[in-house]
Amino acid sequence: MGSAWLPKLLENLRKPVLRTSVLAGVLAILAAVTIYSYSDRSGENGKAEGMVGPLRAQNGKIVDARGKEVVLTGVNWFGLETDTFAPHGLWSRNWAEMLDQMAKQGFNTLRLPFSNELFDAKGKPAEKAIDYGLNPDLKGLTGPQLMDKIVKGATDRGMMVMLDRHRPTSQGQSNLWYTDKVSEERWIKDWTDLAEHYRDNPLVIGADLHNEPHGEATWGDGNEKTDWRLAAERAGNAVLKANPNWLIFVEGIESYQKDGYWWGGNLQGAKDNPVRLSDESKLVYSAHDYSPKVWSQSWFTDPTFPANLPALWDKQWGYLVKDKTAPVVLGEFGGRSVGEDAEGIWQRELIKYLKDNQISYTYWSWNPNSGDTGGVLKDDWTTINDDKMALLKSYQAPMAAKLGGQAG
Repeated sequence: MGSAWLPKLLENLRKPVLRTSVLAGVLAILAAVTIYSYSDRSGENGKAEGMVGPLRAQNGKIVDARGKEVVLTGVNWFGLETDTFAPHGLWSRNWAEMLDQMAKQGFNTLRLPFSNELFDAKGKPAEKAIDYGLNPDLKGLTGPQLMDKIVKGATDRGMMVMLDRHRPTSQGQSNLWYTDKVSEERWIKDWTDLAEHYRDNPLVIGADLHNEPHGEATWGDGNEKTDWRLAAERAGNAVLKANPNWLIFVEGIESYQKDGYWWGGNLQGAKDNPVRLSDESKLVYSAHDYSPKVWSQSWFTDPTFPANLPALWDKQWGYLVKDKTAPVVLGEFGGRSVGEDAEGIWQRELIKYLKDNQISYTYWSWNPNSGDTGGVLKDDWTTINDDKMALLKSYQAPMAAKLGGQAG
């Protein structure tokens, strides 16, 4: 059931003649209808399986319409943001089988990267991006139509979808939310269009506004050209006007008061300068965190490693959850090793920290062709990396909806 009826009814309440009858109708509807209800079986980690939307933030947690905690334990599937204009791997796999496999592994959320260029006329899947013998139902689709197919397929399988504006264009990421090719106005319009477009799908839960602000990006200094906090407010409030049900995911920056961290991972500024949305219950912060194989940060060579890691994570982003300020989703983390080397130790310690604090995550990545991290899938695009999955399954929340609905 869509929610577009509610603003219209509320508008009618302003008309004296209709106020009494309309109010009675509203109360009757609210009493009779359970919106977006799904199965409610008891799941692993003591969480109720299924959720009733829309989601909101409460005391540092994400909760559903009943006030029950919802933990996102998902995975990234990238490609739509690149010049293939299609999720990677469709050159060797059927898209529906890929989603079946994700759901079978227990991922309850799909973080789906895209670029603004996807919505241009040239945003069509590249010639060799898809094997149409394996994916005949994708032939002739534009990039946005392919996004629709993947989104519907994921939500039909009981997964939530978190949309991620990963790049302005397919050529690469950007320090700031705008470039000389994609203006702030275009960035916001594409988001509001998406918010309206997916308004009637309750498992499309929100907007990760801009991937990994870094470089000259600032937080809370009031400079409209660089202050990511102000930009997130402008975009977030526009999105909520278009779709008040969505969560607004706001990543950190790279450096705050000369203290550097991972791109998008530094949320220290949110302590004194929180993001201000028209509906504060829709704010979720997001951070990214990576291993020494990505970059040899100083904390990996500290003599106290890995005992120093929890305090580091507390400082950068975990405090928001521990202080019950706002929920945090660790939108990206990953690595090739889960063994006894520094990267493997880091991954295991991070999963333990997330589990201990019930912090949501979307793992990077499903794809094996992520150069820094590899993927949940091995290089054949079919076989599961059992060691990685064993680690991730040590902290997984139930699916958002009961499996077995209309898929494909």
